[in-house]
Amino acid sequence: MKYLLIILIYISLLPTEPAGNRNVPKPGRVDSKESNIDGNNTLMTSSIKIKVGDKIFAATLLDNATATTFRAMLPLTIPMTELNGNEKYFRLANSLPVNASNPGTINAGDLMLWDTHTVVLFYKSFSTSYTYTKIGKIDNPTGLAAALDDGNVTVTFER
Repeated sequence: MKYLLIILIYISLLPTEPAGNRNVPKPGRVDSKESNIDGNNTLMTSSIKIKVGDKIFAATLLDNATATTFRAMLPLTIPMTELNGNEKYFRLANSLPVNASNPGTINAGDLMLWDTHTVVLFYKSFSTSYTYTKIGKIDNPTGLAAALDDGNVTVTFER
């Protein structure tokens, strides 16, 4: 009887929500922490490095198919073209998965995909009516505008 009582107490202390609703880490992601940044994307704490000249910026990728595919392409050194005094872009040879939406506001340090092929690194904040698929963002964009503001540049993305 004593053991039955202990078992009943133990069972009553077990979680009652279904296993599918628990916040269980995904396989292969034990070392990454997550925080929700909007309804569709989650930031991962695993970072990549973005090098522009002698400047290195840490960037945090989103937990989505676009960011996963982009990360698998690294290391990647690309010539990025100036556009509109606020962004650099490069057209990739292959398409990446997309889930485009209008962010409304672009922030300095945002790393996004326009259409299916074009990687865009923004170095100034502004409002937009265009749609992009979010890849990630530079953790601290201080100095990014100065590093990117002189025309076309070569940028290296690495793990």
